[in-house]
Amino acid sequence: MSAARAGAVVTGAGRGLGRLIAAALVERGHHVLVTDVDEAAARSAAAGLGPDVSWAAVDVRDASQVEAARDRAVAEAGRLDVWVNNAGVLVTGPVWEQAPGVRRLMLEVNALGTVNGTVAAIEAMRGTGGHIVNIVSLAGLTPVPGEAVYAASKHAAIGFSLSTLADLRLAGFTEIDISCVCPDGIWTPMLHDKLDDPASALSFSGKLLEPEEVVAAVRKVLDRPRPVTTLPRGRGAQVRLADAFPRFGLRALPWAVARGTRVQRRMRAERDGGSRGG
Repeated sequence: MSAARAGAVVTGAGRGLGRLIAAALVERGHHVLVTDVDEAAARSAAAGLGPDVSWAAVDVRDASQVEAARDRAVAEAGRLDVWVNNAGVLVTGPVWEQAPGVRRLMLEVNALGTVNGTVAAIEAMRGTGGHIVNIVSLAGLTPVPGEAVYAASKHAAIGFSLSTLADLRLAGFTEIDISCVCPDGIWTPMLHDKLDDPASALSFSGKLLEPEEVVAAVRKVLDRPRPVTTLPRGRGAQVRLADAFPRFGLRALPWAVARGTRVQRRMRAERDGGSRGG
């Protein structure tokens, strides 16, 4: 089977960014398996992406479901070439105000889900090669007020990804790559309902990315693997600086939150004005 027809799996691909990444992989000639915890969304996305796209309802917290998706992708395409861990959950607010189940959900979907997908993919890629792309976040590189558990889950995801890449290289597996894509806030369904949420202000403090910009970054790392890609690059440099000097970063956070709050206010005004105009 040619490389162009190798299998690809995208988690959380029923809508938003995941669906667009799946579409990009279809364009590259992959047989794509769309997975989502929402069965109807997965089915609908697959139907709209073409005949070489299948679907499966998968809860990434369940390793057995993730492994079954991997086995199906291999059975349908002959081998697994690309696995994209995109599924994610964001609930905002101070950690002491969040229910234990909410905290557990974010940690398990964002961190354990990435672990489950990566391990499943590695087991299929040993001997044939492949590329694992983990959609992380700038929240994996810096403190994020209002999103403490989310940031913790993303720090875990990037720490796991880079450590596993190191383990692969030390074990002599040079044919498997892991790339982390760490975007700033993306205008996807994850943020669509956060305009009225003050705890989400930091997500609006930088350049709000369009999903297509993140998809373009995924395309780039598929052509040229890179352990960490930050979007936008300048924003990535800022958060790394803040992480290197935590006292400086913490002092700068009120300014960033105020900026994000202004952006939320402007976007709310545009939204409400458009609603009245309609």
